[in-house]
Amino acid sequence: VDRFMLKVLVEYPSRTQELEILKKTSFAEVEKISPVVSCEDLAGLKRLVDQVYVDEKLKEYIVNLIFATRNPESCKMQTGHYIEFGASPRATIFLAKAARVTAFLAGRAYVTPQDIKLAGPDVLRHRILLSFEAEAEEISTEQVVADLFDSVEVP
Repeated sequence: VDRFMLKVLVEYPSRTQELEILKKTSFAEVEKISPVVSCEDLAGLKRLVDQVYVDEKLKEYIVNLIFATRNPESCKMQTGHYIEFGASPRATIFLAKAARVTAFLAGRAYVTPQDIKLAGPDVLRHRILLSFEAEAEEISTEQVVADLFDSVEVP
């Protein structure tokens, strides 16, 4: 699971949406689809995202967040004792990439702490393994990630 960049939570479709899905997939002629972006354009977007600036202090912030999942006592996380295994170095890499994409989509050429916070849950929810105690007490990974962002000092 750690090899996936994001774990995005997707809710079930509404009744109307599900009916439309049924009609389009089971009772309609197959629609001809056309590409909306070329491979070259997509590669160009990737190069643009790679140029989004991340300040050294924000790089340290990202590393501090990931290290806090491995040593929650360092930032006095209230839910830290529920963490069995913290996030791997892939989390560091993917959190930085996701923050850059978040900034790019917001029309900025630089990352803010808010970009990191917005990308964080999708990057971290499947990378932090909680203890059986957390499960018994109905503590979710989302709660732990929220506590992480509340506990680690923002530069």
